[in-house]
Amino acid sequence: MTTPAPRYLILADGAFGPRTSKTANGCILFTPEKVAAVLDASQAGTTAQQVLGYGGDIPVVASVAEGMAHAPTILLIGIAPSGGQLPPHWHAILREALEAGLSIWSGLHQFVGDIPELAALARAKGLELRDVRRPPADLPVSTGRVREVAATVVLTVGSDCNIGKMTAALRVRDALAARGLRVAFAGTGQTGIFIDGKGIAVDAVVADFIGGAAEQLVLDAARDADVVLVEGQGSIIHPGYSGVTYGLLHGALPHALVLCTQPSRTAITHNPWVPIPSLSELVALHDAVTRPLRHAPTIAVAMNTHDLDVDAARDAIERGMAETRLPVTDPVRFDPAPIADAIARFHEGRARR
Repeated sequence: MTTPAPRYLILADGAFGPRTSKTANGCILFTPEKVAAVLDASQAGTTAQQVLGYGGDIPVVASVAEGMAHAPTILLIGIAPSGGQLPPHWHAILREALEAGLSIWSGLHQFVGDIPELAALARAKGLELRDVRRPPADLPVSTGRVREVAATVVLTVGSDCNIGKMTAALRVRDALAARGLRVAFAGTGQTGIFIDGKGIAVDAVVADFIGGAAEQLVLDAARDADVVLVEGQGSIIHPGYSGVTYGLLHGALPHALVLCTQPSRTAITHNPWVPIPSLSELVALHDAVTRPLRHAPTIAVAMNTHDLDVDAARDAIERGMAETRLPVTDPVRFDPAPIADAIARFHEGRARR
């Protein structure tokens, strides 16, 4: 018997928007065929297109009952707030979803499967509570085994957190696949896991094993791939999230990096005392950080220009190319080809050596 494809009613109540519903937005952008509707009572009656600028006529509804008219099978929690806690008023919505026959998939740090009331109700209904941020129990410490793989490993890194590292990797994945390359995506966050169907949310892994999780992801992905695109997390200069960034760098041992930035952002999120360095300084910092284990040059820059008009976005890209002498593009707003081409050239150069 074939298991039906999941259809999401995405819960983003009071938070559906370009910068406030990262998980919802990623699923709508990359797997719209799985999205039945978005639940946000404050914007009910609109569409994803009207709220985000993409997503077509995916409806925004006011309640679980209204969402059930669109035949969902899963309530997917569509936000990724700092700290990863379930908003208190959402408990009632989750109960209502289970009563309506929906399984619940969550990427929060607070595991819905550990909430006794919800766990008991899910068991009684025969429904699934899936916490994709719950890490595997048998992760190793990284030992550099990635050095043995033939595939070219590329990691997206950022000038800050929540800046488009996953989105850039997925857009480039599709562009590389269109060129005939066997390309794999290694999801390291909850949204990437929902989109690709597999991965490990490395920010929920005990610190000693983050590198081991990254190593395992790359080894698995490289079995059937020419290029492995590893979803980056955090930033090497972020006072809160640099630990996971270094874990990925040392566990994945990338051959090359794609630097993700947002031209309008001048300081680290929630840390205005940490200015974001120039692009050339960021390239130099990553050169220095990667050199001791395996030097990974920055070979392209992905810019997030969603908050600039078209002329300002193109000007930022031109200035970025002039400063770094690297291919630069916004892979969502414009063509991801410059980044895909840079990766393909780098891979071909490795194959010739």
